[in-house]
Amino acid sequence: MAVSTTHSTVPALVTSFVAAPSDEVDSAFHRLVDGVWHDGGPTGAALSAVPVLLAGLDRLPPSRQARLLVLLGLLAESEYPTAGTLTAAVAKGLERYLDLLRATDHEPLRLALLYLLSHLSADRGRILATVGDLAVDLGDRTRLERALADLDPARPDLGRVWPSPSIWALDDTERDFDQGWIAALTPDQVRTNWHNDTRTVFGTSGAKAYHAAVHGQVAAVDAVVPTDRIPQPGADSRVDLFARHADALRCPNCAAGLDFSTGRVVCTGCGTAFPVANGILDLSPGERGDGDEATADLLAKLAEMPSMGLFYESVLRPNYLNIAGSNWSGTVTLPDEFAYLETHIRPVDGPVLDLAAGAGRWTAVIERTVGADRLIALDMALPMLNVLRGRVPDVPAVQGSALRLPFGDATLGGIVCWNALQAFPDDAAAAIAEMGRCLRPGGSLTMMTFRWSDDPVARYFQASQYFPSRPQGHLLFGLDELRRWLADAGLTVREITTPATFVFLTAERTGAPA
Repeated sequence: MAVSTTHSTVPALVTSFVAAPSDEVDSAFHRLVDGVWHDGGPTGAALSAVPVLLAGLDRLPPSRQARLLVLLGLLAESEYPTAGTLTAAVAKGLERYLDLLRATDHEPLRLALLYLLSHLSADRGRILATVGDLAVDLGDRTRLERALADLDPARPDLGRVWPSPSIWALDDTERDFDQGWIAALTPDQVRTNWHNDTRTVFGTSGAKAYHAAVHGQVAAVDAVVPTDRIPQPGADSRVDLFARHADALRCPNCAAGLDFSTGRVVCTGCGTAFPVANGILDLSPGERGDGDEATADLLAKLAEMPSMGLFYESVLRPNYLNIAGSNWSGTVTLPDEFAYLETHIRPVDGPVLDLAAGAGRWTAVIERTVGADRLIALDMALPMLNVLRGRVPDVPAVQGSALRLPFGDATLGGIVCWNALQAFPDDAAAAIAEMGRCLRPGGSLTMMTFRWSDDPVARYFQASQYFPSRPQGHLLFGLDELRRWLADAGLTVREITTPATFVFLTAERTGAPA
């Protein structure tokens, strides 16, 4: 007969965690986690463990209480979207949670309580009434409110929850735009999007709380929108900016060369005319109309969301570094990023590509390092490129795909791919292969991206982000697969550093792609 060891094992794990010396707290906590939760789901011991975990709260200082509360939140979250017996068991501690929340000024404990309480929607009224009397950060408060909210099928409020609902101050036009795309969804799609939004809120609150519990601090995010000039879209083509790179640029459709001699950009192979406006050349793959029609279409797209590039850079990006890079303590700063670029960009002869250049803050650093005459910026997002043009007006900007780079084989002296590879994670190997194809022998790739955390709880929260670009969940990389993809592309890693869960690396084209 099998004998259950649940009631002896879990108390022993809790006791071990309570009594662990400071240098063994992490390992003791992870043994406890492994006993009740694994890879997003509860173990067989989870339900009977909940009252043991609740009892353990009274034996712990605030920093260790915070870890137990995060674990209780994970157990409740494992049943989302349908609350079951685990959530009900966790909810039995509601009075204790609210008492702790009222009494504490310990930030990690407060954040852990807010994360846990966000799963107890049946007690929404009492939770929000308690939080309403407390000085709680606006972002933390609005994440809690959204997590506890019910879906209104008649007017569903979807999207705009990350990193918190409070940062999305929508005007009437933007709100009408949102309701327009939401109205086109089926009821099943509405529910799926709602649940993904809720999971994203859980993931952000949980990541912040867990980091604070483990490290004891969370740095404030500087979310001041810069005052860079955003150029108004104009028909000024600046074809001369691109003509100097004619030897490298290629048609994205047939890979033939491009002709710049007539003041237009025309493929010498298939005859496609590519529009240029505002100093941006559209080399995204696909069919084009005639030159005037294509240019008019590009100008119309350039006029859309002119401030989104600055909003991304100043608000969304630093919050993303917290999620992907575990940068809640401010381990990596902008000067750190700038210094790595300035130190490690060492191209051979030929143009230097800033791949997925975004709004141009890092393009300006690269320009100072290699000179505007050698630099080309490429991105798929026109709002980003529009801002970039205001920052670096002497750098040609190309709208194009990282998976079909509009450059010939072995034509580039260097590539910078900064905070970008994770934007197309399912195609990362193909993107790296394209970089290897385009680099000249000896050419360098300078990259910043992110890896999975070694901590399974932190890794779970990294994955629990359901962005529109990948609604099945956030995807990062392992160091071994990055090295393999680089080797397959003929690139040899010359330097790699991994502060927090960042990956800074420099590689060199040393051989032909496999």
